[in-house]
Amino acid sequence: MRRLVRSALFTAAAVAAASGPVLGQTAATLEQALPEATQALAARESVEAREFMVAAAHPLAVEVGHDILARGGSAADAAVAVQAMLTLVEPQSSGLGGGGFLLYWNAATESLTTFDARERAPAAADEGYWLDAEGEPLSFWDAVVGGRSVGVPGTPKLLEVLHARHGRLPWADLIDPAIAQAEEGFEVSPRLAGAIADAQERGLDTFDATRDYFFDAEGAPLAEGTLLRNPDLARTLRLYADQGAAPFYEGAIARDIVAAVRTDTNPGILELEDLASYEVIERAPVCVEYRAHEVCGMGPPSSGALTVGQILGMLEGFDLREIGPGAEAAHLLLEAGRLAFADRALYMADADFVSMPEGLLDRDYLRDRAALIDPETSMGQAEAGDPPWEDAHLRAPDSERPRRGTTHFVIVDRYGDMVSATTTIESGFGSRVMTGGFLLNNELTDFSFRPEADGQPIANRVEGGKRPRSSMSPTVVLRDGRPAVLVGSPGGAAIIGYTAAAIIAILDWQMDPQAAIDRPNMVTLNGPSIIEDTAEGAELAEALAAMGHEVSLRDLNSGLHVIVVAEDRLISAADIRREGAVRGQ
Repeated sequence: MRRLVRSALFTAAAVAAASGPVLGQTAATLEQALPEATQALAARESVEAREFMVAAAHPLAVEVGHDILARGGSAADAAVAVQAMLTLVEPQSSGLGGGGFLLYWNAATESLTTFDARERAPAAADEGYWLDAEGEPLSFWDAVVGGRSVGVPGTPKLLEVLHARHGRLPWADLIDPAIAQAEEGFEVSPRLAGAIADAQERGLDTFDATRDYFFDAEGAPLAEGTLLRNPDLARTLRLYADQGAAPFYEGAIARDIVAAVRTDTNPGILELEDLASYEVIERAPVCVEYRAHEVCGMGPPSSGALTVGQILGMLEGFDLREIGPGAEAAHLLLEAGRLAFADRALYMADADFVSMPEGLLDRDYLRDRAALIDPETSMGQAEAGDPPWEDAHLRAPDSERPRRGTTHFVIVDRYGDMVSATTTIESGFGSRVMTGGFLLNNELTDFSFRPEADGQPIANRVEGGKRPRSSMSPTVVLRDGRPAVLVGSPGGAAIIGYTAAAIIAILDWQMDPQAAIDRPNMVTLNGPSIIEDTAEGAELAEALAAMGHEVSLRDLNSGLHVIVVAEDRLISAADIRREGAVRGQ
């Protein structure tokens, strides 16, 4: 029987003893790679509506999204308003200084488009970007804090492009509610207060603007219930409402961003040309067949749709409906996850820069990979496979790094248009660099810090103009060519496991959305099997340990938001582990 490590004992030493190295990761890095701490749990039930629905990570964002939809706005309009408000009220997770991926279902054309607004490396960045003077990789947190970790933001242009394609209401009307809220102020939530306190130990008070905003005059983290105003963000949003995204890429805000990243601590190399040349890219969705559905998501530079697709493709040969939820199904999900993460580490990166195997979702290949799963015993650490690939290159595997600063929202409007979007500033509070009332991302730490290993290049190495690999997995599940489920989550690399598990619970076990996402979370990054530390999770962990898993129990703070599109109604749920909400009509 393998060792089971409880969250209270989930230290670097404990993980190392339990699991050994994971694709070159240190145990401390593995612990950091998991999401933020859960502040409180509250029982919830799924919400039903007939006309429209929105679920997002903060009640004020949900309220403004609902109001826009009630006024006849499209899902695109609501997405703009929701993200503008999240920049204010959930600053640790996403905002105008970050990027993301968005899936849009256009009911009129019955088509699904994915928008890539991932942050991009400066043109002058090279493979030695994260190496010190001795040629050794920087430590993660030494890299995060400061302007060097900042990539070109994509969110401002994403919202503008989305509105231009699919908006119905005037642009400024969508930004005005966030302007008013920034001037009026909002109460610091328990989650934000906890995040500020936790991040103080990780350099949140390093820079004047950030320290002045998130800490009081005595230097203490803002307390729950504090009224927090952001006049700087109100001015930025007013310019955004008047001129669109242009000031972020060629105007005053662009100049402020370039100045801000040239910090005394870990200065960056962004130039105005890097911002001016940025584009949001429309990409075809990546889809996999699963149980008479098409599960569609974002392709490279996201690893989300490919890795979720691999997990589901490997599990399709197992009768999960008959097996039912429990230890046997958890074992199969985790074993498929090991195999998928092994492929992810070796092959997946920005496909505009790195050739990738065409056969990662090939049904025969996934069938062969699934044959490696022993239904009775864990395989331990998996090795990458050899998918069909005409232009094969030798590669070295990458390792996973911490990510905490991400959000997910889902929207359905009265016209049948739909959004599933995951946006981010990478780690909680990003680079800690703040300008114009918003935080700048630390997305460049999503690249591999080493450009090669054992003489072979790493696919996710830094290159000028490249977009770092992501785990974000905004998903739209189609049934008979039309959306049936919208789902996604924050949570770093754990997003992939959270999303796959929610899809299985809804499609295989026909679970109500709230019940599906309330189940204990479980993840593996091709190392220990990490199970959410609840009473039900503890029972599951014991059973998995008996099957040979190296098991750790700890807090797994997902932020899943789901809308199930039924024939005559919409059914939605928000994760009990965060402060998100659902509202519809």
